[in-house]
Amino acid sequence: MIKFFEYNWQVRDEWFNWCNQLTIKELLKDRRGGVGNILYTIFHIIDVEYSWIRGIQGKEDVVFQFTDYNTLEKVKSLSDKSRNEIGEFLKINLGGIKEKLVSVSWDEDKYTVDEILHHIITHEIHHIGQLSVWARELELSPIPANFIGRELKPVHSY
Repeated sequence: MIKFFEYNWQVRDEWFNWCNQLTIKELLKDRRGGVGNILYTIFHIIDVEYSWIRGIQGKEDVVFQFTDYNTLEKVKSLSDKSRNEIGEFLKINLGGIKEKLVSVSWDEDKYTVDEILHHIITHEIHHIGQLSVWARELELSPIPANFIGRELKPVHSY
C-alpha cells in the first residue's frame, strides 16, 4: 500500500509542475464537476489525506482554510509539510494496526485503518482523474497516470 502513497505523491508533484503553466486566475476558475477549481482540488486532496491520517493516529483534526492556501506555492508548501509528517507515520508497521477501528470527528461510523488507507489512496486518484479532464478541456496534456514505469521515491526519503 505504501507504493500507492509514493505514486500519489509523485503524480501530485507532477501536477504542481504542470500547474506552473497556468495563471492564478486559471487555477481558481470555477469548472464543471469535481470540487470546483484546479487549485482547490489539489488543496482538498491534501486536506483529506492529512485529516484521515491524523484520525488513524488518534490526533485531533487540523482544519485547513483554503483562504490561507490560495496560491500554488502555498498549496505546494502545505503538501510538502503534511507529506513529511505522513511519511514518518507510514514508516511504522501498518500490518499490526490494519484491523484497528478508527473514529473521526466528521463521521459517525467507525472504519478500519485498512479501509481508511484505501480510501485516501483512491480519493486522490479520483480527483487526479478530474484534473486530467480539466487539462484536456484546456487543450493541454494531463500528467500520465501510469503506475508501471515510474521510479517511485520511497516514503522514508520524505
